[in-house]
Parts: sequence; structure tokens; C-alpha cells
Amino acid sequence: MTYQETTNWLFNQLPVYQLQGASAYKEDLTNTLLLVAHLNHPEKDLKCIHVAGTNGKGSTSHLLASVLQEAGYTVGLYTSPHLKDFRERIKINGKEISEEYVCEFVAKNKSFFEANALSFFEMTVGLAFEYFAKEKTDINIIEVGMGGRLDSTNIITPLVSVITNIGLDHTQFLGTTLKSIATEKAGIIKENTPVVIGEYTPETKEVFLTKATQTNSDIYFASDLIEDTYPSDLLGDYQIQNKKTVQQTIEVIRNQNEFKISEENCKNGFLKVIKNTGLQGRWQQLQEHPKVICDTAHNTHGLKIVLNQIKKEEFAALHIVLGVVNDKDLNEILPLFPKKANYYFCKPAIPRGLDAEILQQKAKEFQLNGKVYNSVSNAYQEALKNASKNDFIYIGGSTFVVAEVL
Repeated sequence: MTYQETTNWLFNQLPVYQLQGASAYKEDLTNTLLLVAHLNHPEKDLKCIHVAGTNGKGSTSHLLASVLQEAGYTVGLYTSPHLKDFRERIKINGKEISEEYVCEFVAKNKSFFEANALSFFEMTVGLAFEYFAKEKTDINIIEVGMGGRLDSTNIITPLVSVITNIGLDHTQFLGTTLKSIATEKAGIIKENTPVVIGEYTPETKEVFLTKATQTNSDIYFASDLIEDTYPSDLLGDYQIQNKKTVQQTIEVIRNQNEFKISEENCKNGFLKVIKNTGLQGRWQQLQEHPKVICDTAHNTHGLKIVLNQIKKEEFAALHIVLGVVNDKDLNEILPLFPKKANYYFCKPAIPRGLDAEILQQKAKEFQLNGKVYNSVSNAYQEALKNASKNDFIYIGGSTFVVAEVL
């Protein structure tokens, strides 16, 4: 199969949460354990940092990778979802896995995948672990897909576990309270393995402390321990907490005396995240006059910070290109959006995309008014056409809306 045929097979044949949502979620690690046994346990050859959390996992993972690359290490990076190309999920020192490797891996293991009805995410985790082991990476940053306890990545024993924050997202799988979600995320905390917590509330702190005591793990609350952070090329206001989390994690890694990371490495790593890792879609400016910003924030916790940052901008008029997925709680997120803005409603081009007419009708209930467009691209082009050079255009609501614009 060609690369296109291979990725089509990966996406179409088996459940993909990114595309389908709830039907693709598996509450079990049995398949992942079967797969790594079939692959001769590549995960046992890997040194890892494991990153979970509701928001900021991607930025935190890329920041960590950038710092470690600056320190001269060969760094594997596994993240999800991808924006444009499947290969963005699996990188070494910012370079995506080759199309050939993806094709060979699927061809070699296809009958095993089919016989065991593996999910898209399970196969992708297996691919990443085998690739990093074969390429003999020095260290790997492994981002949790969803939750933690039952996530396919949770078969590793990391050098340090990282939990960025807890917010209400994926509640149909992880629970409807911060405490229940924190319990799922805390599932990545392993015996005698330090854990860094980015942000916490009194109820989530209690969950983390209990789990750390049970596993005899040292626990570090980054927001209490780190005051100043280095400047970075990641400009969103929400990066302040991510940067603190990364600095504390680097401190823990340093104390293990296995990796040498200087202050200079940290400074340079923070400044060169985009160059070193290729991260996109985090308060990313696409043009000036009118200023256009896209951002992948898609839940209450993330959107609050991003929409607050928009308030600090100076502009004549605000244009918002907005699309969401169909499992989003609109009663939670729509009240966060400003009433004084021109809205361009659209549907991301995936099966999970919410119909733009439904979004428009629901938005009207919150006095958010605008027109419906038949694609993200048309909505964006119309916003560009209508905006004067002193206006501001924001594109968001979903990772998939941002992906289509990029």
C-alpha cells in the first residue's frame, strides 16, 4: 500500500477517536499489552517522560522536547491529535517519522491488527514505541491520548510523570467532577516515580497527594515552586503555567543525574520550541493587518484564557471563525464568547463536526450572531474579505478548525 492507502486504512478500518468520538474509546489496556508483546516489548528499551492533563499536554511535551534537544539529546516525541499529517504524532528531534516506516510497520503487522481488532490509537502507540526503540532515542516525551489510567500509553514506566491540569473535558469517559477526572489522570503515577503537577484545585490536590502516598512517589506542585519563567516563542497566556511545569520537570530530571541540562539549554529550548519541534496552532499568528490568530483551545478551561487574551488586543472590530465537534457542551463554552463580534459559523470536515446551522442556532441563544458557511475555508476567506486592516480575526473552537486553516 502507498502511504495514502496506509493512512486511509488506519483511519477507516478501525475506530479513531479523533474522527468518531465515543465509539472509538476502549476502557482497557489488554489490547495494548497484547500488541507490545507481539512487538517484543519496545517500551522496555525506552526512557520516558509521561505527560497527562486536560489542557497544555501538547505545549508542555513540545517544550520539554525542545529543552532536551538543546541539551544535545536524541528526543522522541509522541503527541496527538495531528493537525495536517498523521506523521506529526511521531517525531525524533522535530523530524517526522518517514512515510516508508509507517507503511512497513502496518504491512508487517496488519494481520495481527485485524485478528485482534486493535484501535487506531493502540496501533499508533505501538508504532511510536517500536520506532523510538529502533532509532535508539536517548529520551522520549510520551503524551497521553485521553485520561491516563486506561490510556494506551500507560504501559510505560517513566523517569517522571507530569500532569498539567484538570478541567471538565471528555466527561462521558472520565467522569463529571474534577475529582473523578483527576483520579483518571493520576492513573499515570507509578511506584517510586516522581510526579510533577502543573495546576491544581483543593479537590484535585487531595487526589494527587493520596495517589503519590500510595505509590511512594515524590510529588512537586510546579505552580508553588517556580516563580520566574524563561521567555518563549509560544506566546499564549496559558503558556505561563506550562513553562512552570516544564521547568519543574527539568529540575526533577536533573536531580536524577542521568541527563545534563544547563540553564542555557533551558533558555534556548524555550525560545526555539517551534523551530525545534514544529509545534503549530498555539496562539499562532497567521498574518498582520488584519491580525489573524488561530488557537486549538477547545474546552472551558482553555477557551477562558484565550478569550481573555483577545480582550487585551487592540482592534477596531472582532471577527470570529468558529466551529466545534458534536460532543462539545455548548452551554458551557458559548457564554465565554464576546457578544460584540462578527461570527462565521462552520463545520470542521470530520464525521464528529457539529453542523454549522445547529451551532448558529445555539449561539443565538447567547446573543452571538453571524452567518453560516459551508466550509472552514469559506468562513475564513469571508472574514478576511470583511475585516479592515485594524481588525482582529480569531479562528478556533476546535483543533480541526485550526487544522483546516493551516
